[in-house]
Amino acid sequence: MSDGGSSSITVPEGFALHTENTSHILISSKEEAFLNPVQEFNRDLSVACIRVWSEELNREKEAKWKQSQERRAKREALAGGEAKMGQQKKAKTESTEPSNGPEDGLPGDVPASEAISEGSKREYRPHKFVLLEALSATGLRSIRYAKEIPLVRFVIANDLSASATAAMKRNVELNGLGPPSPDPADSASSSVVLEHQSLPDRGKVRINEGDACALMYSHRTEKTRVDVVDLDPYGTAAPFIDGAVQCVNDGGLLCVTCTDLSVLATTNYHEKCFSNYGGIPVKAEYCHEAALRLVLNTLSTSAGRYGRYIEPLLCLSIDFYVRLFVRVHSAPIEVKKTASKTAMYYVCQGCQSFYEQPLGRLVEKAHERTGNVNTLFKTQAGPPVPQKCTECGSALHVAGPMWSGPLHNNGFVSKVLEHLESNQDKYGTAVRMKGMLTVANEELHVPFYFTPSRIAGFFHSICPPLDDVASALLNAGHIVSRSHALPGSLKTSATREDVHDVFRSWVKKHPVRMDKVSGTSLARQLLAKEARTEANFTRHPRSVTQASKVKLVRYQQNPAPNWGPGTKADTGTKRKREEENE
Repeated sequence: MSDGGSSSITVPEGFALHTENTSHILISSKEEAFLNPVQEFNRDLSVACIRVWSEELNREKEAKWKQSQERRAKREALAGGEAKMGQQKKAKTESTEPSNGPEDGLPGDVPASEAISEGSKREYRPHKFVLLEALSATGLRSIRYAKEIPLVRFVIANDLSASATAAMKRNVELNGLGPPSPDPADSASSSVVLEHQSLPDRGKVRINEGDACALMYSHRTEKTRVDVVDLDPYGTAAPFIDGAVQCVNDGGLLCVTCTDLSVLATTNYHEKCFSNYGGIPVKAEYCHEAALRLVLNTLSTSAGRYGRYIEPLLCLSIDFYVRLFVRVHSAPIEVKKTASKTAMYYVCQGCQSFYEQPLGRLVEKAHERTGNVNTLFKTQAGPPVPQKCTECGSALHVAGPMWSGPLHNNGFVSKVLEHLESNQDKYGTAVRMKGMLTVANEELHVPFYFTPSRIAGFFHSICPPLDDVASALLNAGHIVSRSHALPGSLKTSATREDVHDVFRSWVKKHPVRMDKVSGTSLARQLLAKEARTEANFTRHPRSVTQASKVKLVRYQQNPAPNWGPGTKADTGTKRKREEENE
């Protein structure tokens, strides 16, 4: 999304101007810093989420400030009342002595009340936050944050590459966000009164060239922590997570992108996934949701080492990457609860049924006399299944551990949607943002989804319409929603056995030619079982969700030929090493 300001910018030779919303950057033909224009959706979403989070944080700070002011006013009123009573007693003891006038010389009558009223006239100053982007490349994301989020105090834009930081400085100056240029007249006059000189203005985007982990570790102490950390690396964010969870403030926001879905979303490199994220991935149609849950588990365990826990606000699988917005809090009692939000999964290699094995469980006991509720932490019995899948008899693969709690905070997602409704003209990808956020807001807080077409393929039957499958599950008393991660997918509170029973009932109405089905095939194993109940395919009113009623762009259409993660920038580091060796 561009504006008219780009026409007044002079583009030097060897550079191309790239405009996104109100920000402009110069891209060198030498590819000195990485930029993927397809990631505009990621940047738009990040601006909206961080802005809504900052407004929420400001409201929380203001509410606490008002409470403290009320307590302070009560203390001052009490102290003023006591002072007044003391002076009245003193006046009574001195009543035998002559006075100049009728009580006109008593300090503490009117002046005390005036002091209290003057002291109570304090105004709340909005909370400004500091944002750290650990891997900035061209600096476009940091520039957009500084220009489009009102409550940003300043942004720390970091990169290890000298060519990237040079590109950042150029782009920051282009957008007028760097330190102001020194005025010769001001510098001459400032030498007179040096002791009253304020700190120099370093600009709204402050560039740092260095290692991202070292920078984040240098902000670990409470006084130096930042409010938001954004990790958007080329590939995995795993090496940066430990530093990020330590340098973010209590209640701060952690924004993480991982583009290594070839590791996270299939079992081709399960050993690499385990070394990066501490879990084994899933090879099934719901692998992209499993990728989200693996990254969340990494964030949770990393934060738990320091007495901190995570609150997922919005976690999305988008195109070729995952993007997570997570709030970090400090509370040892909540850290203990993370074991009950973590699970292993037994995944059938045939019909893709999954069986959850939680790592812990919570038991709440109320005291008989006081009524206080005590939380007890217990181990979980297992395994939940025999050695073979109970549905088709195929082997089971172990996946995880991964996060089994909610992926989204519905209250937060609703506020982002409200913000988007009133600011659609500020985001170039607003239509798709609205579609994906609407689906995410309706999504059930249960693990994994399925597609009717994939399960119909297992049964060798024709595929039932999506609404028919949703209606059958709803009529059976289950809950159903869509999933943001895959077109045509459904999430449900029903077990996979209940879903298969729906398809067994469907096959009775639309028979399968068994002479075409092999005796050892998966379809014959699934059809050998009888449905426990007959499915009712009558259209249910809740089978059409709010996202289905409105024509929304839920999933990305190919924006350009050969689009995808893009090619990593040539920083010149390898070339330097070769020259040194020569």
